[in-house]
Amino acid sequence: MKRAFILSTLVAGFLSSAALAEPIIYVAAGSANKVLAIDPKTNKVVNEFDGIDNPHALVATLDGEYVIAGSLNEKKPSIGSNAVPESTIYIIHPAHGHVMSTMPAPGMIHHQAITPDSRYVISTHPTQGGISYADLEGEGGVKTMKTGPGPNYTVITRDGAKAFVSNSGNNSISEIDLKSWSVSRSLKGGAGPEHIVLSKDEENLFAINARAGKVSVIDVKLGDIIKSWDVGKNAHGLDLSEDGKTIFATSKKSGVLVAIDIEDGTRREMSLSPSPYHLETIAGTGKIYVSSSKEPKIWVIDPKAWKVVSEITIQGEGHQMALGSL
Repeated sequence: MKRAFILSTLVAGFLSSAALAEPIIYVAAGSANKVLAIDPKTNKVVNEFDGIDNPHALVATLDGEYVIAGSLNEKKPSIGSNAVPESTIYIIHPAHGHVMSTMPAPGMIHHQAITPDSRYVISTHPTQGGISYADLEGEGGVKTMKTGPGPNYTVITRDGAKAFVSNSGNNSISEIDLKSWSVSRSLKGGAGPEHIVLSKDEENLFAINARAGKVSVIDVKLGDIIKSWDVGKNAHGLDLSEDGKTIFATSKKSGVLVAIDIEDGTRREMSLSPSPYHLETIAGTGKIYVSSSKEPKIWVIDPKAWKVVSEITIQGEGHQMALGSL
């Protein structure tokens, strides 16, 4: 089977059926070696996809037909003692219920992002000091480029022209031109930036500074930090409210979910135990999903009522999540 999985001839036919499909939340379940599918209406696991080696990263195509997961595990190739260790990108077809194709990638995969046209999947490779971009159409395969030490997270502008990659090893955020696949400039990211998210107007970046326990606000045009907010020790998860007015973040050490009003900086806090971890606001559901790094569960939060409305028992740990359809 070809390493570059061909989507171009399939997408047009799937768009109409995907529009009728029910929304599903996909979760990379780490040590369970599978991807889980959660129904946001019932907050229950309704499907699982096996045979995926320690998935930490996960995205879905715009039409909802494919889920792409990346493995945190890396292995030395059998040929060449100096060869770069490889991990695996898995392309899952949920309707068929299994992995359709795999692609090798250099070094462990931490997080992923997908371009708005669903053509390229960008993976961060912390041990390799850069990213890879997998071409899901044509014969492009997987190509790589350097960004900086310890790349962690990627976000992409709505027009697909630029991506931003946090480099936790040198406190920077790389701006990438997605036409030339080159770093166009470097922005300040605060101490060890990890998870990042763009503001609704795409004028600011928000970056988790895990060691400092803060969220930094970076002016994209200036490339500099303009303010920061306290989250708590070992800050980790980060996302934006659907209306773009609130930033949500988690602190594993402090055991809290924090909501910060972007306009005035006012802060709300909710205790979650143990160790609130990855965080996703899922568009159209009116809910926030927060996993625990210590227990196999996901909290479902109503951000308006500011309370836990459900807990979902899962296998493994909840890492990156994405909205798709089944």
